[in-house]
Parts: sequence; C-alpha cells; structure tokens
Amino acid sequence: MTDSPWINLVDDQPEVLKALLRLLTAAGLQARAFGSASDFLAGSAAQEAGCVVLDLSMPGIDGLGLQQLLAERASLLPVIFLSGHGDLASGVQAMKAGASDFLTKPVDGELLLAAVQSALERNAAARASQASQAELQQRLASLTAREREVLPLLADGMLNKQIAAALGTAEQTIKIHRARILQKMQVRSVTALVRLIEQA
Repeated sequence: MTDSPWINLVDDQPEVLKALLRLLTAAGLQARAFGSASDFLAGSAAQEAGCVVLDLSMPGIDGLGLQQLLAERASLLPVIFLSGHGDLASGVQAMKAGASDFLTKPVDGELLLAAVQSALERNAAARASQASQAELQQRLASLTAREREVLPLLADGMLNKQIAAALGTAEQTIKIHRARILQKMQVRSVTALVRLIEQA
C-alpha cells in the first residue's frame, strides 16, 4: 500500500496539527504531521502521492516559501493553504502560484475534506500523466537514429516513396522502418502515431 496518498500537514501549532490529524484519519485518510517546512522537506514526502495542507504563516520558511520550493523541485503535490489571518493578498498570491485551495482557520471540516479530495484527484491525474509521458519517452528512446529521421516525415503524412526520396534510400527500406516505428511506439496506424507524438 505504498502508493496510497498521504495528506501532509505542515503547521507550527501542535494543537492545530492534532485536530487536523484527528479529522482526516476519522475520514479514513492517511495523514502525517510536520512542525515546519524544513521538517517536511527533509524527507521524501514531496515526491510521493498525496497533497499538502499548509499553514500560511510559519517561522523559518513560510507557506508561500514552501510552495515555491515544491515548484522548484517539480513536486506534483497540490497545496491547500490554511490562513489564520484571512490575508487576502497572500491568498491571491498563493492561488496565482497554483495553490489548490485557500481556507481560513478555524477551518470547516467539510470544506477541508472536500478540498483534500479535490487535491488528491488532481495529484492522481498529474502522476498518471507524468507516468504516461515517461513511458512515451522510453518508446521514443528505443528508436534507432534512422527511425528517428523517418518518424517526423511519417507524421507529416508523407508516403513511403516520398520519404525514400527525401532520405535518399529505397522505398522498401522505408517500409521496414515504418513497420518497426509503429511496433516500437505500440500503435497500429500513422494516425494513432501522430496523436501519440502530439502528446509527447
């Protein structure tokens, strides 16, 4: 069960962490608490499945600072901000930087659970997309240098004989390359190949 998502709570107030942990675990979710942004960054949590519920104002690295560090580390964790100060300007800044949600303390349990659910769905979609991109890059990497030359011409809709003329080779050779490209890219037609390349 290593892939089940974690809700990472980052807040410098122990009583807030305790209340949030209680709420989330009662809803059947996996949650863990960190007393500071540095504690959170020290582990591997930033690259795992889940989301972050983050206090806006903390000593040391504050909420916006941690959000920026996560972006720099290419973390896919959506961030839900909790603010005790109803600070609208920071809220706008957080949302512009890609925060999933911005809630005020004391937080309404139902609102938080809805925000967490939405963030987890967003994270799952981002992780799935990243995995399929990685798989696609692997397929592209399996092509030979010559197949890589043929691929864009094939995708442009050129016929075998046109590609052969453009590359100064025999049409039969291009037919072989074409078949191998479709096989390695795991598609059955050039149309499907074009769609795949657009994704990449």
